[in-house]
Amino acid sequence: MKKTDKKLDRQITETLTEVCDMLLDQYQGFEWLTHTVKFSAFPTSLKVVCIFENDSQLTGLVLHKEDVYIQNLIIHKLQQQGIKLQTKQVVFDSETRCEAQHNGNWAKRLK
Repeated sequence: MKKTDKKLDRQITETLTEVCDMLLDQYQGFEWLTHTVKFSAFPTSLKVVCIFENDSQLTGLVLHKEDVYIQNLIIHKLQQQGIKLQTKQVVFDSETRCEAQHNGNWAKRLK
């Protein structure tokens, strides 16, 4: 990883950590978030994954359009850092889905 890529990844991580702390306070069932990126195709390769405990929480989130709020929050916070992101680059997942489909192996699931 190039020095500029490391700096950018650190910037993304710090920004998403701030967002994660906000979401932990606001949403019951929200557990954590992470990102994946290929810097050779940045920013279109950047993907942010918001993890909830189970699918019923995700269903409630979408039902109340809170997913749109979370997507916009992430986009706004990254945009403040000069990083452009589209809503399709922010996705939602659950611990129960990962457990059922990948035996809880998030590294495998996120590839």
